Amino acid sequence: MSSPLPVNAKRNQTGAASSVYVNENLLSSSFDRADTTARLSSSPLPSHNNYGTSPSKSIHSNMNYGTQDHLPSSRPRSTFGDNLSVDLPDDEVAKAVRRHLVSASPSNSHGFLRTPSPHRSRASSRLSHRDTDEEDEIANVHQLAGGAITHDIYKWSEDQDRKARMKRSKSMLVPRPETSDPALQNLKDPGGFRRHFVFDRAAKKGRKPPGWITHSFVDFLTLYGHFGGEDLSDDEGESSEDEEDLAGGSDERTALLRQARANATEGTATPTKAVFLLLKSFIGTGVMFLPKAFHNGGLLFSTLFLSFIAAVSLYCFLLLVQTRNKVPASFGDIGGVLFGNSMRMLVLVAITTSQVGFVCAYMVFVAQNLQALIEAVSNCKTNVPLHYLILVQIAIFVPLAMIRKIQKLSVFALIADAFILIGLVYLYYYDFLTLALEGVGKVEWIVNPASFPMFIGTAVFTFEGVGLIIPITESMKEPKKFPKVLSWTMLFITLLFISIGLLSYLAFGDEVQTVILLNLPVSPVVNTIQGLYAMAICLSIPLQLFPAIRIVETGLFSRSGKHNPIVKWQKNMFRLAAVILSAAVAIAGSSDLDKFVSLIGSVFCIPLCFLFPPLFHYKAVANHWRHKAVDIAIIMFGLITMAYTTYITIGLWTQESEPPAPISRCTPHV
Repeated sequence: MSSPLPVNAKRNQTGAASSVYVNENLLSSSFDRADTTARLSSSPLPSHNNYGTSPSKSIHSNMNYGTQDHLPSSRPRSTFGDNLSVDLPDDEVAKAVRRHLVSASPSNSHGFLRTPSPHRSRASSRLSHRDTDEEDEIANVHQLAGGAITHDIYKWSEDQDRKARMKRSKSMLVPRPETSDPALQNLKDPGGFRRHFVFDRAAKKGRKPPGWITHSFVDFLTLYGHFGGEDLSDDEGESSEDEEDLAGGSDERTALLRQARANATEGTATPTKAVFLLLKSFIGTGVMFLPKAFHNGGLLFSTLFLSFIAAVSLYCFLLLVQTRNKVPASFGDIGGVLFGNSMRMLVLVAITTSQVGFVCAYMVFVAQNLQALIEAVSNCKTNVPLHYLILVQIAIFVPLAMIRKIQKLSVFALIADAFILIGLVYLYYYDFLTLALEGVGKVEWIVNPASFPMFIGTAVFTFEGVGLIIPITESMKEPKKFPKVLSWTMLFITLLFISIGLLSYLAFGDEVQTVILLNLPVSPVVNTIQGLYAMAICLSIPLQLFPAIRIVETGLFSRSGKHNPIVKWQKNMFRLAAVILSAAVAIAGSSDLDKFVSLIGSVFCIPLCFLFPPLFHYKAVANHWRHKAVDIAIIMFGLITMAYTTYITIGLWTQESEPPAPISRCTPHV
């Protein structure tokens, strides 16, 4: 760095040797400071030893600063150049310069100036320097003759000292243990305190922390406990373990927050496992309604529009994932954060009503399959009305609805998955067999102008799985891979749905039934397939009902029933009422299941898929006019589609003068 000496103290450019009038004590510690101090305190300052003054010939004299003849004896030669530049850092240079500056003695009542003694310790020198205020030093310097000229040196020294102190204070590091528990980092998320408590209790007991993230295909059930990202777990069966933590009591030494443990469960699902979770989320009863939906829409229109619905649904799912990355919360809480509590309630109402709608459609589906199965087994001698078969299901669903821990339903879910797979494989087999033996049935090749709007609602109903998008995203070990996994899975599901609807419609033509299994001939194999599929859907109904019950329970009951039997029985009565209400709605819509499914898809599923995700993305993520334009276009498409399909479906339902004949594969028994 360059010397902080004043300009008028630098050497002449001619470099001629002349007598030096500037005191070399400013650069060397070899000068007798004690003698200088004595002269300063007893006599006027001599011209050749004027601390803080300018030499009388400094302006026009030749001064060879930094030459070999004037190198300070106490400094290494390598540290000085021709123009007094040094290779040391600024703070080291400032420390060296500061040793030769005049400072005021705080103990001197006469205000005499003094220089630091070379024999004083560094600690005492630093203390005396810190005890001296900058403004006092500058004032004392100006008391010297010509002090204004050397002011820059003192000022530069003080600036370097101030910067060094600031640097030291900024670089101070107070080691703090990093939080190793992600549950502590996410306490603000819904259910954060509860998850941390459960993990902490399990670690204290030496057990593996219970994780809701999926570790196996059977654990898919647990995702319904976090439907839409909501924490829907019920803790009424955990009282005995909860009290054990408090049995020992607490005192003033008890920590309010226990030490974090590495006990938090993180996402562990691989892309392959996520694919199976997505397949289970989308493949259920809806695929059995597609052949009739193709009949309502027409072959070409249904194929193209189902592909379009799949593409828009995928885009909306990805919008929801992007929004969730920006606003880490559940589906409902995202709406609450962006638009207030009213939007959160609207999302929860849509989730609840859609799940209840699925339950009602499933009840009708099971009732129709049981009706056909009873006819086949009894050789068409017995025909049980649908509403009786729906009421019978109440006796099965009420006990299952009382289950608080959804993991206990995992066995039923595994059985249901196996039965659904068997039913789909046999349906493919019989479609190809029918086409090979009997050819193509009577079909509407382009579009069915009378009933094509009903296809739209059924298509949306079939692709409804938005409630499990957030939980499956969180279940992945690498969530950034989820968009790619979701895209390829949706492509496979779309091809599966199109092939089922297309082949079955081509095989049976205009005779296709609302539930395609009813088109299969009466045989022991078909009866077995039909019974297994009906049982699979019957076992899936509690899963669909669980999120709706827990969402409403959370809003109605602020207290837990663990310690209050009255509250617990109130919850039990509510669950009983929910099952009975679902059965009543199912009976009302059982006469026209295809219209009933279309109405559910139009009113309840379209908002969840085509309205909320683009609306939330528009508010939280979209920062380019193209993104905003696409979001607005999807919202407008959703609103128009919902209004139009709902109006047409209700109109077709009310125009029927008499209810359709009961579905039967039997000729009238005489």
